[in-house]
Amino acid sequence: MWLSRFALIVLLATLASCGFHLQGAPTMPEEMRRTYIASVDRYSLFYRELHRELITAGVNVVDVESNATATFSIYFDDTDQRVLSVSARNVPTEYEVFYTVRYGLQSGEEALLDVQDLTLTRDYTYDETLVLGKAKEEQSLREAIAQDLVRIVLKQITTQ
Repeated sequence: MWLSRFALIVLLATLASCGFHLQGAPTMPEEMRRTYIASVDRYSLFYRELHRELITAGVNVVDVESNATATFSIYFDDTDQRVLSVSARNVPTEYEVFYTVRYGLQSGEEALLDVQDLTLTRDYTYDETLVLGKAKEEQSLREAIAQDLVRIVLKQITTQ
């Protein structure tokens, strides 16, 4: 009993001394208090994740650009996959899923975030006998990549 309490105290002291802090919602710039997301595809994984995370961060995401104090523009939003390796029978054995976005952030005439491209990739092995499971794995990878892209973008915004 006392050993487990001692271990807990040591763990807490170690975490406190290393500077570990839980990361909360990012603090957005004041110019983004009412933000419009300009995008051709309002149903993409990136758009939906960005929309959700901005609301979580306290940003009022508006539906009309004229009501916005800032505009987050998504110029390009695409995800796909490519074959990385094939077997001796010329059957794909490994794929790479990639997600690319081109975006920028403006408040009036001021660029809060210059237009930039960002691509993230993940790879996974493929087994033709597990088609349904691999399709689910691919979709999960796309969702994880979209979440990572949004985290990177939000980090860029908050560090400007």
